[in-house]
Order: sequence, then structure tokens, then C-alpha cells
Amino acid sequence: MLVLLPPSEGKANSGDGAPLELDSLSLPGLTAAREAVLGELVELCSGDPEKAREVLGLSEGLRGEVAKNAGLRTAGARPAGEIYTGVLYDALGLATLDADARRRAADSLLVFSGLWGAVRVTDRIPSYRCSMGVKLPGLGALAGHWRTPMAEVLPATAGEGLVLDLRSSAYATAWKPKGEVAGRTATVRVLHAPTRKVVSHFNKATKGRIVRALLTSGATPENPAELVEALRELGYAVEAEAPGKAGKAWALDVLVDEIH
Repeated sequence: MLVLLPPSEGKANSGDGAPLELDSLSLPGLTAAREAVLGELVELCSGDPEKAREVLGLSEGLRGEVAKNAGLRTAGARPAGEIYTGVLYDALGLATLDADARRRAADSLLVFSGLWGAVRVTDRIPSYRCSMGVKLPGLGALAGHWRTPMAEVLPATAGEGLVLDLRSSAYATAWKPKGEVAGRTATVRVLHAPTRKVVSHFNKATKGRIVRALLTSGATPENPAELVEALRELGYAVEAEAPGKAGKAWALDVLVDEIH
């Protein structure tokens, strides 16, 4: 099983560890594309801070993120699973998983990123600020920058099993499973059952709990149909829509009564 996750806007500090080693990151086929984004981002943030803030879409209160980006090559690095700290990751609670579940997380979780493309939770990265929606002056829209290298690397990374896609729409544009891979991909929405509406915070937290439940249970669904059964066995109310034609992903709605 490969689980595709969005990053979090909020991130922990880099800490005092050794700096980034770009060649050590998983998915080495993305290294050249990573270097291109990293180089332009560092150059942008080392120049005019107001221009950098505008390009990155940062408020005045986040001015410090520009200086952080300028120092990415020398900043300390930590496992990505420690860097990402948003609602989904709080609910996932990687640090509190037992040893077996942590191994499954290392093997199955893939976090998408405007800067790195995609990383494993064990990959050591510095804290940064660069969303997939950013348009860098030289590279243009990052989603477009990543599309070709992702299409070359991700199908092999997906292997032959289930792909559980929990990404937000901005990150989903960087790689869309196609063909045979799409047929074993499941996207998930979390709906407040009484209103059948998506509530952003609630949606993220529930997705984190779903991933944690799959990791801790040791469930090994090999396709979307088996995923539906696994989630139901874990106590989730799931409505599933199989694709109407080949090359399309399954669509799953997880219905939850309480918003928390």
C-alpha cells in the first residue's frame, strides 16, 4: 500500500542536526527537479524579501519564513515525519506508533511537497515554506514543474498494490495516477454525515486517524475494494463508488457524525 499525503503549512523547527543531503532523499529520480526548485527558492529568498514574500504568498506575520528559506542549504535537517506538524499529522501521531507501525509508515507513506516533490517520512529535510501553488519567477507554477518527473518516477514507486490518495487538490495536480495504477487508486473525502459537507479541519484530522488505524491494525488491503472492507472493519462508515471505466480511480466517502 502506498499512501499519498499532503504536507502541512505549519512545520517544526529544523533543529541542530546535520544539513540536508539532497542525494540521500528517497525517489532519486526527482533529484534534478528538487535541485532546480531549491536553487531558485534560496536565490529568491536571499534577495529582496518583499518580492520573496509576495511570490510565496506570505503575510507580514510570516516574514521570518523568507529568511528560513534563504538558509535551507545549511539549516539542520530532521525526518520529514517530525517536520510536518499540521492537523493531519497530529492525528496520525507518528511519534507514538509502535515499532511495527512505524516500519509500515516508513514503507508506505509519501508526502507531497512544493519544494521536494515527494518524500518519505524518514527522509531528512529542513523546515521550509513553499506550497505547491507557488509560481517561482524562473520555473513557473510548481505543480507544472513536478508533473513530468513525477510521471516518470511515481508509477514504479506505486508498485503493484493499492494507492490511497489523501492529498488536497493543489498537491493532486502534481501527479495524477493513470492507466492501470489509477484502477487501484482510491481517493477519499471525509463528510460530516448529517450535512454531507466537507469541513476542512475535521477532514484533515479524520484522514490522519484513518492512516493511523490502518498502520496500527496491520491491515494490508491490496486494492480499493479491500480497503473499503478494511475501513468498515475498523469502524468507519464508507460509501464507495467504483470507476465507470478503466483508468479512473475509486471514490470513497467516509461519513462521520461528530466534528472534532
